Amino acid sequence: MAEKKNILTYTGLKKLEDELQTLKVVKRKEVAQKIKEAREQGDLSENAEYDAAKDEQRDIEARIEDIEKILKNAEVVDEDEVDIGKISVGCIVTVFDFEFSEEVEFAIVGSTESNSLANRISNESPVGAALLGKRIGELVKVETQVGDFEYKVVSIRKSN
Repeated sequence: MAEKKNILTYTGLKKLEDELQTLKVVKRKEVAQKIKEAREQGDLSENAEYDAAKDEQRDIEARIEDIEKILKNAEVVDEDEVDIGKISVGCIVTVFDFEFSEEVEFAIVGSTESNSLANRISNESPVGAALLGKRIGELVKVETQVGDFEYKVVSIRKSN
């Protein structure tokens, strides 16, 4: 079975590449130095600094592996080529939320870039999936685990 494509905006791709570079070049050296200093303290069986440094090393290596896997299967959306006639990944969408009688803005991104606290929603989330392909003026009903929501698409623009 082919691995799932990771849809990324160019901004998200750059952010992951920068994080990977920092982890490989800076963080690996820092943790190696911490391990070296902890080893010099002698007995490793009760050395909290050594254990903490080894845990940090394991976390860094796991994150490097995760990022490399994401980048290997990345499909980058060129925000300059996004069609703002309809909602797609790379768009910023303003919708009117009927339940709260207010406008809400969402950036539609791939799942690896989503951050609901920053209103960056995944194209795979219930709201993101329901919005995909919609045009200005369309009504969108979203069924979620916490209930149904209804939105009206107010505007669509490129994220850059």
